[in-house]
Amino acid sequence: MDTNNDHAVKVLNGLIETTLDSANGYKEAAENVESQEYRAMFNERAAKRMDLTRRLQQEVRSFGGEPEDDQSIMGKLHNKFVDLKTALTGGPNDKGVINEVERGEDVIKAKYEHACRDEELPSTVKGLVTEAYSSVKADHDEISRIKHALN
Repeated sequence: MDTNNDHAVKVLNGLIETTLDSANGYKEAAENVESQEYRAMFNERAAKRMDLTRRLQQEVRSFGGEPEDDQSIMGKLHNKFVDLKTALTGGPNDKGVINEVERGEDVIKAKYEHACRDEELPSTVKGLVTEAYSSVKADHDEISRIKHALN
């Protein structure tokens, strides 16, 4: 692999890890809310993020790289923290879960924004990342609106 391909694979794998964090975070959130509406939205978002993960993994393969297939340690810890917090506060709490989801959305949005500004990425990767960022940003903005409506 040449240097540009190495860089593209590294950036893509970082996004894969964060996107897996997000997908798993949404699964956890769906298990910890009372609202059926939020549960359905979170499950749909988890599936959407898994689809995005597969697209990113395929792009890594197209560069001859080995795609990431697990979430980050920090993502796993955050999910466990949410489980513990839910247990300690007496069970599902929509407002608390939405707050945690927004925190996760801030992280993924920032990672995709950073990748969108990366001038070293090949145009195919840049196009995929930019398209994904539009979806991530829309999801982030919706969660943010919900959070502010609840607070």
